[in-house]
Amino acid sequence: MKNFIPILSWLPKYKKNYLSDDLFAGLTVGIMLIPQGMAYALIAGLPPVYGLYASVVPQIIYAVFGTSRQLSVAPVAMDSLLVATGVSVLATEGTEAYVTYSILLAFFMGAAQFILGLIRMGFITNLLSKPVISGFTSAAALIIGLNQLKYLLGVDIERGHEIHKILASAFENIGDVHWATLILGVSGILFIKFSKKLNNKIPGALVAVVLGILVVFGLGLDQQGVSIVRDIPQGLPAFVLPDFSWELMRKLLPLSLTIAVVAYMEAFSVAKAIEAKRRNYRVMPNQELIALGAANIIGSLFQSYPVTGGFSRSAVNEQAGAQTPLSSIISAVLVALTLLFLTPLFYHLPHAILASIIIVAVSGLIDIKYAYTLWKTNKVELGLLLATVVVTLIFGMVPGIVSGIILSVLILLFKAANPHIALLGRVKGFTEYRNLNRFEGLESWEDLLIVRIDVPFVFVNIQTIKERMVNEALKREGKLKFVVLDASSVVHIDATGIIGLRDLIETLNEKGIRLLFAEVIGPVRDALYKNELVIGKHQETFFLTTDDAVKYCLSEEYESTRAKMAVQTNANVQCN
Repeated sequence: MKNFIPILSWLPKYKKNYLSDDLFAGLTVGIMLIPQGMAYALIAGLPPVYGLYASVVPQIIYAVFGTSRQLSVAPVAMDSLLVATGVSVLATEGTEAYVTYSILLAFFMGAAQFILGLIRMGFITNLLSKPVISGFTSAAALIIGLNQLKYLLGVDIERGHEIHKILASAFENIGDVHWATLILGVSGILFIKFSKKLNNKIPGALVAVVLGILVVFGLGLDQQGVSIVRDIPQGLPAFVLPDFSWELMRKLLPLSLTIAVVAYMEAFSVAKAIEAKRRNYRVMPNQELIALGAANIIGSLFQSYPVTGGFSRSAVNEQAGAQTPLSSIISAVLVALTLLFLTPLFYHLPHAILASIIIVAVSGLIDIKYAYTLWKTNKVELGLLLATVVVTLIFGMVPGIVSGIILSVLILLFKAANPHIALLGRVKGFTEYRNLNRFEGLESWEDLLIVRIDVPFVFVNIQTIKERMVNEALKREGKLKFVVLDASSVVHIDATGIIGLRDLIETLNEKGIRLLFAEVIGPVRDALYKNELVIGKHQETFFLTTDDAVKYCLSEEYESTRAKMAVQTNANVQCN
């Protein structure tokens, strides 16, 4: 029960001295979340109040079911843009249908995450390599930032997920810039940036919101064309059962699965990073899926759109000293109090300030340093990162993440199909063996070839392995008597690998060459026995170490075995 509901594990052990830390962290994140939630709702194409709705119930539910003690689960920029990208195809932004689809998307996304958690699919984050994550995140951050030009410049610019269309629309309308709005937005960006450098504990976004409201109200800028939030509904989100239909499910299911995986990847990576710093608890991947799924399912019943763990909020929560998920519950309570009593104060909040909050938040997601590191260390991985960036920017976020995963798998298959094969020699005076191409002065023999293959024997590479080993044998045809295979790195062999290995053994035998195995692990040795690839005494086929195999081949003991093989070969020829 404690594994499924982790709050039963940490709450009974709660210490009094944790309360001050959790209270401070919860209030800090709550203060940060109020303007941030409204800003992210704007990205999703929803009224700002839905960002507050999505910051109440999901935080409480995650605190009950989640295994990370500092992860802050609420709206995030990336998922908000995915919502806008998918839902805008189904309904017009600002309509009741658009809001309904966004809330239903949270339900289906949560259901997908919950089911994936129950069937123990937490490993799906392994499908996303670091270059794909970095490329996708950087491109998404750029798209999110450019989508705020509409509010930053005060002009009607087309919003979307294709960067060329956004830029084209911006250039077309550049002459209509509303200067008061632009000055307000740029001032907000500079203020938030400066406050962060001055002191990380200053809630720069909230202070910018307060100052923005005061400036607009005091100077009457809303009367001069500055766009403001205006009325925000007061009160807690009502409980509403979604109106399900097969048609809606068919439309939203592909997008919900995509957001489910992306959101889990984002939350889990943040949770693991914090876990590595704290080291006093473990983040369980399958339980995280269940917790995020429950947060989205139950949250959608209270008018929440898709949520997940946020980078910046979770970092602030951890740095502020949060000890347990109680800090998230305190954050949710603060947002709820805001909804009950403080929403009229946000009437004069300018959209330009919300845009400035978003731009500052996503600017930190663009990781140029990692791209530079790959430039120096791995050009293939850099190409994968750049390809993900380009596809995401041109075709959208869903094609970007899917193409990144496909390219990652193709690169993996290419590497597996072209494995590293090393020809070994013995270090003089020792029993150690090293790559002949990397080390000088190694012992080698004309009638003996020692090979190390550093991959499993599977369908994707067995033909390449066979051809390269046969080619090496042909280079010494007439002199080569045996091949020793150092199989210490062969951790698995599949059915196609068995067939290929049998062909290799037969091909070498036809040329009078015997294949010996060294350092074979148990499961691979069992597979060779079961498929009758071992004929004769096992002590003349398998050797504990590569050096044992080499000594056997060089010893006079092998002469008698070779003579027997010659007699058997002649007998077979006569029979044929």
